[in-house]
Amino acid sequence: MSDDRAGRLRLGLYGGTFDPVHLGHLILARTAVETLGLDRLVLIPNVISPHKQQTSPTPPEVRLAMLRAAVEGEPLLEVSDVELQRGGPSFAIDTVEHFRVTAPDAEIFYLIGADNLPALDTWHRIGELRAQARFVVLTREAGPRLGEFPEIDRRIDISATDIRARVAKGRSIRYLVPETVRSLIERHRLYREPHH
Repeated sequence: MSDDRAGRLRLGLYGGTFDPVHLGHLILARTAVETLGLDRLVLIPNVISPHKQQTSPTPPEVRLAMLRAAVEGEPLLEVSDVELQRGGPSFAIDTVEHFRVTAPDAEIFYLIGADNLPALDTWHRIGELRAQARFVVLTREAGPRLGEFPEIDRRIDISATDIRARVAKGRSIRYLVPETVRSLIERHRLYREPHH
C-alpha cells in the first residue's frame, strides 16, 4: 500500500447474483482492483436481489461455492457470505454498514453494473449509501459515459443468462467460466432446464 494513502484501506465491494460467476465478472473485478488501486475486492453473492425478486436463482450455497472456486489463489479477491447469512432481500446499505464495522477506516468503493443505474435512486436508503461508499459503474458495452460515477469499462460479451441458456441446450461453456466453476455446474447438474 502506498504512503500517500496514509494507511487507509481501499476496499471494493462487488455484489450480485453470480448465477453463475463467469469470466466477465472476474475480468471486471481484476480491472477494478488495478484501476482503483484497491487493496481488496470482496465479491458478495446475494440471497434475493430486491430488483430481481421475480427470479429464482440457484441455491445460495452452490453460488457461494462457485464464487469461492473461481477466486481461489487470487490474493486480492475474496468472497463474503454476509448477505447469505443475513437472509432476505439483499440491500446494499446493510452490506456497506457491515463492512464499515469490520473496516471502519476503509474507503469503500461499491461496484454496480451499468444496468442498475436507471433505478439507483429507488435503492433502499440511497442517501445514506451514497454517503458511506463511492459508486463505481461496471460497463461491458461501448457507449457514452453513463452518469456522475467513475466507470470501469471493458468490452466483455459474456452473460450469466447466456451461460444458463447454453447449458440448458447442451452447449459448451468452456472458456466462459473458470474450469472449477464449470465442474461445479456439471456436478450439481445446474441449468439443465431453461432457467426462469
